[in-house]
Parts: sequence; structure tokens; C-alpha cells
Amino acid sequence: MIGIVLHEPEIPYNTGNIGRTCLDAGAGLHLIEPLGFILSDKKLKRAGMDYWDRLEVTRYINYGDFLAKHPGETIWYASTKAGQCYTEVRYSPDDFIMFGREGGGIPEEILRANPAHCIRIPMKEGCRSLNLSNSVAIVLYEALRQNGFPGLKTTGVLP
Repeated sequence: MIGIVLHEPEIPYNTGNIGRTCLDAGAGLHLIEPLGFILSDKKLKRAGMDYWDRLEVTRYINYGDFLAKHPGETIWYASTKAGQCYTEVRYSPDDFIMFGREGGGIPEEILRANPAHCIRIPMKEGCRSLNLSNSVAIVLYEALRQNGFPGLKTTGVLP
């Protein structure tokens, strides 16, 4: 299962919406503390609707704790500072995709230590960033597409 990792998220609405996306996509949600809210926040629950209680959420006290619990795993780091596009890499079904906090992204020291695994979403020159929950959806669904949308319903009732 692909894991979405939020490094120190700050806005409960974004995290709630990302949780809903993760549940719909069959992805796990991993939260690296400190969080800018408490998990019982009404805004988080409202954005996640009735999905939150069914979501697989794992918390970590810091980035080192996350790494210690997932040694040798592939982690992709989404950043506006990255050189390669998120569509230029090959995602495996058990990869992690990390996104940084809304106010500052993933810390530079993490990005510098992992340049080959840093990815970006193309944007118009002069624009700073996309909304965090939109960014997660864009990259997550590309990873799922590359893996044939495992476990997801891909057809509707119309021909």
C-alpha cells in the first residue's frame, strides 16, 4: 500500500481532506509530529467527513522515528525545489510519498540528503505552491495509475 507522509502538517482542513483521499485511494496516512492541531479537532473531522474513523493513520514523534520504523523503504519527497517532475519517476506499490508542512515544506536538510528522490509538480513561473491536499491527490493518483490502480474500482455504470 502506498503511504502518504505529512511532515509536520499545520492545517487540519488539509489533513482531513488528505485523509479522505487516502481512504478512497487505498493509501495509508503517516503523520510526523509536531502537528499544528490535535487529531480530535472538529475541522479535521469535518474535512475528512465520516471517513476518518476508517482511515489507517500512523503517527511518529519525528522524522527520525519515521525512518527508524521504515528502514530501506523508498521515500519520494515532494517539493517545489526538486529538479525532476513527479511523472518522471517509477513508483512501487509500497513506496512512501512525503509532503511538507504548509508554511515551509520539507526541511532543506532532508531534501539535500535525498536529491534523487525529490519530485515536483510543474507550475507556472512565479507561482509558489499548490494547496497541500491538491498536491497529494495529484501525485498519489499518478503513483496509483502507474501500478494499475490496485484494489480500486475503475469502471462505472455507463458504457
